[in-house]
Amino acid sequence: MPGGRLTHDDRRQIASWLAEGLGYAEIARRLGRPTSTVSREVARNSSPGGYLADRAQQTAGRRARRRGPVPAAEPPGDDGPAESVRAFVEEFATLLVGTGLPRMPARVFVCLLTAGSGSLTSADLVRGLHVSPASVSKAVAYLAAMGLVRRSQDAGRRERYVVDDDVWLRALVADTGAHAEVAAAARRGIDILGPGTPAAARLGRMAGFFAWISEQMDGGGLTDAVAGDALTVVAALVHAARPLTVDDLAAALGWPARRAAAALDAISRRPSLSDPLAVERDGRGAYAVAPRPDRLSPAQRDALAERSAPS
Repeated sequence: MPGGRLTHDDRRQIASWLAEGLGYAEIARRLGRPTSTVSREVARNSSPGGYLADRAQQTAGRRARRRGPVPAAEPPGDDGPAESVRAFVEEFATLLVGTGLPRMPARVFVCLLTAGSGSLTSADLVRGLHVSPASVSKAVAYLAAMGLVRRSQDAGRRERYVVDDDVWLRALVADTGAHAEVAAAARRGIDILGPGTPAAARLGRMAGFFAWISEQMDGGGLTDAVAGDALTVVAALVHAARPLTVDDLAAALGWPARRAAAALDAISRRPSLSDPLAVERDGRGAYAVAPRPDRLSPAQRDALAERSAPS
């Protein structure tokens, strides 16, 4: 019962949930016990093979027969966290799981973040988290693919897992590129499905959203001068009311051709510059403006067409 001695069934549940990658706090919640009870139980009864319920039950029985107090043993290793740190690791990992990070990679990542050296070996993580080496290996592979963790070797040629000080900058750059690619793919989908379709309208909204995220995360990547030139190009295309080539625009605006080309490139990389218009290029390499397909629904366009038709 809660507050009493752990039963054999309790220990089987602990072993099962540890294998699933659950943390001490969650296991304790499910058992209705304090987190410290679970952490002491696992620390006392773990070995290189992990926590085994049957062996833990036998050990507990021998301790009970001796009737002597057995001090709780902390996991070995220079970076083994104290109880308060261990509880923080589990709490922080749970928050990261809420952002979409799988449970075991989240636990490994927070363990590395809170390690004094900023790096740990696989054995350190196995002892600290009380999980199998295979679980650690899979979690590290996941984190490495995201650019959050890198591998290195220490003086003894043991592989260590490291969280660098600039990990957030590298992750930010990777995310920014991914968001821009999603926006570009969505815009390609609009061309394939046809600008007037409901699916194209949804893709247009998606493209705008991911483009906005990308721009906010990388600061836009444009100088004020280039952004101003882009707006001037949009105004010129609206005023001309016909497609214009780069040379046409440069001659009309009194610019070098490279300046007009840079403004058009800025619009292609940052479509929100021309919002609510889209700058489109035809097969002859000329540019024109048109309303962005995601700004009006098909029903709204039909209603506007009816009102503009001669009575």
